[in-house]
Amino acid sequence: MTRLELLRQFERRFREAGLSSQEARWLLAHALRLEDTDLLRGLHEAVPEGIAEQLEEWLQQRRQGYPLQLILGYSLFYVRGLEDERSGGYLRLEVRPGVLIPRPETEGLVELAFGLLPRDRSFPGRLLDVGTGSGAIALALKRRFPKAEVWATDIDPVAVELARENARLAGLEIQVLLEPYTADLKALDLIVSNPPYLPESYRQEAPPELSYENPQALYSGPEGLDVPRALLRQAWDALKPGGGLALEMAESNVQILAEEARRAGWEAVQVHYDLAGRPRYLTVRKASDVRSTLDARRSTP
Repeated sequence: MTRLELLRQFERRFREAGLSSQEARWLLAHALRLEDTDLLRGLHEAVPEGIAEQLEEWLQQRRQGYPLQLILGYSLFYVRGLEDERSGGYLRLEVRPGVLIPRPETEGLVELAFGLLPRDRSFPGRLLDVGTGSGAIALALKRRFPKAEVWATDIDPVAVELARENARLAGLEIQVLLEPYTADLKALDLIVSNPPYLPESYRQEAPPELSYENPQALYSGPEGLDVPRALLRQAWDALKPGGGLALEMAESNVQILAEEARRAGWEAVQVHYDLAGRPRYLTVRKASDVRSTLDARRSTP
């Protein structure tokens, strides 16, 4: 059987399973240890023994919701503004079981975060990614602003190890700390985070693929606000006056935290929408005149 014949067979099988037929191509290339372009150049070559059986096993895993990225061992993280001589606007990140897989919604978060900083790529800022996971946000910040000091924090040793490995593979220098929240850093220009933000009740209706993720990276109390609220408080002390904070949130709670931020004295409080039109992100700035907001902050929940 040729690669083309096997590919056509599994493209149909994937479609019948309600999956993208493109997955069949990616997985066939992965099974053959080829890049996608090399696979397409040799479609009429014979397929070695065992490849069809491997594709069948992966198809059954995908039917059960097992993440494609964990089969491939990597995820592509696309962000407008990363285009340079090394890439077409993406980072290739290793992924491992137990560490949150980067998702398209977080790509949108990073693009919003870029908008909180000067357009000059040589900006020498102090930037922090809280709850870094694979390191996606921190590495995107460093790629976009190579002269900036970039930190990343996480409380999971496996995530810290993975983020450090992804930094090494990308050739980008960031500081990855096994610490919670802002790690007592000060005078930061920007904090970006995709924190745990799902309500505990969502576990009952979550799609199958989330069952393969670390729940510590997903769920955050009854409203999904325990971690975002704590981060909002700590970010104030970590940021410079005028510094920015960008958060990815759940549709059910982003407006709640936005109102709490206004009452706490944050400025430029904005809720932003994802590509599906859902309220997804919150951006705020620390007041430039900090003294005028002290009373308001005391009323923060």
